Amino acid sequence: MAAASSSDYNGCGAESNEANSKWLDAHYDPMANIHTFSACLAILSLQLVVGDLGPGGQQPRLKVLKGPLVMTESPLPALPAAAATFLMEQHEPRTPALALASGPCVYVYKNLRPYFKFSLPQLPPNPLEQDLWNQAKEQPPDCARMIEKGSEAGACCVSLCVLCVSRFLQLELSEMEAFVNQHKSNSIKRQTVITTMTTLKKNLADEDAVSCLVLGTENKELLVLDPEAFTILAKMSLPSVPVFLEVSGQFDVEFRLAAACRNGNIYILRRDSKHPKYCIELSAQPVGLIRVHKVLVVGSTQDSLHGFTHKGKKLWTVQMPAAILTMNLLEQHSRGLQAVMTGLANGEVRIYRDKALLNVIHTPDAVTSLCFGRYGREDNTLIMTTRGGGLIIKILKRTAVFVEGGSEVGPPPAQAMKLNVPRKTRLYVDQTLREREAGTAMHRAFQTDLYLLRLRAARAYLQALESSLSPMSATAREPLKLHAVVQGLGPTFKLTLHLQNTSTARPVPGLLVCCLYNEALYSLPRAFFKVPLLVPGLNYPLETFVESLSNKGISDIIKVLVLREGQSAPLLSAHVNMPGSEGLAAA
Repeated sequence: MAAASSSDYNGCGAESNEANSKWLDAHYDPMANIHTFSACLAILSLQLVVGDLGPGGQQPRLKVLKGPLVMTESPLPALPAAAATFLMEQHEPRTPALALASGPCVYVYKNLRPYFKFSLPQLPPNPLEQDLWNQAKEQPPDCARMIEKGSEAGACCVSLCVLCVSRFLQLELSEMEAFVNQHKSNSIKRQTVITTMTTLKKNLADEDAVSCLVLGTENKELLVLDPEAFTILAKMSLPSVPVFLEVSGQFDVEFRLAAACRNGNIYILRRDSKHPKYCIELSAQPVGLIRVHKVLVVGSTQDSLHGFTHKGKKLWTVQMPAAILTMNLLEQHSRGLQAVMTGLANGEVRIYRDKALLNVIHTPDAVTSLCFGRYGREDNTLIMTTRGGGLIIKILKRTAVFVEGGSEVGPPPAQAMKLNVPRKTRLYVDQTLREREAGTAMHRAFQTDLYLLRLRAARAYLQALESSLSPMSATAREPLKLHAVVQGLGPTFKLTLHLQNTSTARPVPGLLVCCLYNEALYSLPRAFFKVPLLVPGLNYPLETFVESLSNKGISDIIKVLVLREGQSAPLLSAHVNMPGSEGLAAA
């Protein structure tokens, strides 16, 4: 496919510096009259297959393009839901087939010729609809009024019935009987439709391996079809209707399936699971779901991209400058690159690898569908359709290399640098082997030492409580707190005792404070205090002076006791280290 000149292209996607652009402008036709979305685009045998929605009351059509020209068109009975290419068999020549989901059917084409038609199994009819149809055979006018009431109440699922009840209600009373006589031999049928479709490798992970079709239906089910017999291999249920699907793995080995549903949640299913294993709750409705390696990239109606693991952990979030209209995967095999393409409402196509912006393409109209792959003679071709029905084809230059923008958010480059971790020493290896061989014995020795430590700490605490050698009272009846402060440089010091009642509402009366000291080293003019009534929460300072009698710098402790009148056992005590030691020490 030859690249068009810039004058023929009318400037679509032109960047500020065309020489620095990574894309060649191959074709632009604003009047191509192609209206579709990314799920209905597929590249088959160097041709582009489009499931056209047929806007403006036109009939949906299947279009096949070769280069920029439409080669063939064929009408479709219903709106297309998805298109996918897959290998059905391993026999030579291994030509991929096309699967197009439309309404309740999947149309399979080989060599772009009809090959097989798979229809979803019918659902059991609604009991109320069955009763109304049986009554219509006998009394058509009375049944018409009952159907109208049932439809207003939402009791009838007439939208799923093949028999056209709406047409029956539009008939005159004289025509109803003839309509019933014409169709009374027909039975009520209820048919679901396909909402999304993708492919899953059967037993090999190779690119040219046989694949199964995975269908999402309106009745909240996922179906896996056999690629040769087109029978249902597996059926899974979902809490809501699936709209986007992403799969990984092989059906016969192990696979993981992610389904974005209309209730705003993403459900993860695994092999042999009939119901979801994990659930990712989104804050807005999803507009796209793409798997890049092991990360699920979700676009939401809040104009943002989110990255999740397959277990539902959020990895990152990127805010978009406009609403997201479509998403698809960009995979460049020659460089091993996988990235996400997003078409925005402001006419931009942004390409992200994780949360790093790689490239921005500007288009003259908002892009509604994206497809990247081998088209014609070029391996890396980007095909886009616009909101107005235009067709844009771009070719990635062979010398183009996507580099993360320096101004974009993301981890710093230093985070990707490898650390110079030293090699494991012989001692480390020996210690590791010892821990493996004697792990049980080492754990038992650790537990024994831990229990001994706890026992000694408990004994010391009990001894302090029994001897009242603590600045805090341990009894609930006498909730007291004692704190001592020594001030001065000597030989005379000021000793201040702070006594506090820590109870909430009960005062403490009748307390005494006594100081015990070595009379050969210190002299206290006042060594005995009678404490006033202690009001809860207030701090009562008791002051006295201490004179040092030794001229050799010998220091000692002064023991402060708090007692109740008429009792010899102290309520609490404290040891005051005089200069030469540090502050207050609890016994």
